[in-house]
Amino acid sequence: MTCTASTGRASERRWRPSAQLDLALTLSPHRRGGGDPAWRRTPDGAIWRTSRTPEGSGTLRVTASLGEVHAQAWGPGAGWLLETLPSLLGAEDDVAGFAAMLARLTRSGDPGQARAAAFVAGLAARAAGLRVGRSLRVFEALAPAVLEQKVVGREAWRAWRFLLRRYGEPAPGPAPEGMYVIPPPEVWRAIPSWDWHRAGAEAVRARTIVNAARHAEKLESTTTEEADRLLRALPGIGVWTSAEVRQRAHGDPDAPSVGDFHLPAIVGYALTGQKADDDGMLDLLEPFRGHRHRVVRLIELSGVRPPARGPRMAPRDYRAF
Repeated sequence: MTCTASTGRASERRWRPSAQLDLALTLSPHRRGGGDPAWRRTPDGAIWRTSRTPEGSGTLRVTASLGEVHAQAWGPGAGWLLETLPSLLGAEDDVAGFAAMLARLTRSGDPGQARAAAFVAGLAARAAGLRVGRSLRVFEALAPAVLEQKVVGREAWRAWRFLLRRYGEPAPGPAPEGMYVIPPPEVWRAIPSWDWHRAGAEAVRARTIVNAARHAEKLESTTTEEADRLLRALPGIGVWTSAEVRQRAHGDPDAPSVGDFHLPAIVGYALTGQKADDDGMLDLLEPFRGHRHRVVRLIELSGVRPPARGPRMAPRDYRAF
């Protein structure tokens, strides 16, 4: 790895993962909708991502060719981004353990478990390059997750775009136009009420983010188990938000998003042909404990969906309230 102190010149690293790696599948959970100012995929196949690291803001550009990853980074956080690149791309992800679990379930003698395991194994084969990586940045995952609470995606992503463009820092280096770095916690604490309103985030979500920003330093130093406990101790953060954060920041393959509006029906239909509620989803995922989030992710990627007959969650625009 080669690093420079200049914010204008790229630092670089080449890294060869031990197994097949699909950059887009692995990094896409960090993308918050179309036009995310912190995530971009350019026509040359490169994925660009900004982050506020412990050393400051940084921009990361990642490509892969012939089994080797080439990363470039700019800004004060460039060295940290390159140092933690393998973690971001799932170097510690226990894919072999997951494969062994599926093999055990297939041979378990339980017909239901064997069928489910065979189905999931087929999905895993189709997405063989998927890894559950860890960004190691808790607040960076927390703020957009709170914006996504109990709203449709495009409503949350609109708020995310507005707040990053207004309060974020322009991405260091030759990043694509319109990319920004998430503002630091102290800036989130100072956002006035009228700009939360202009973003379309009502007072409850705004207060939740502001309060979490006061505890950001403590949250960053946690393990996944500690993070779950500390996150859920904060007002406005429940099991769904905690799981969404741990999936991205800690690379937790066993953090299913309980409380999601659509997910139980999708998982239930994929595994049994019938929709399920949260409890039913957890029952179906129990044999996969240790990798429940990974199984859900594979099902989501499969495109298997129940027939759309029920009511859809409608978008709201708090700016009109």
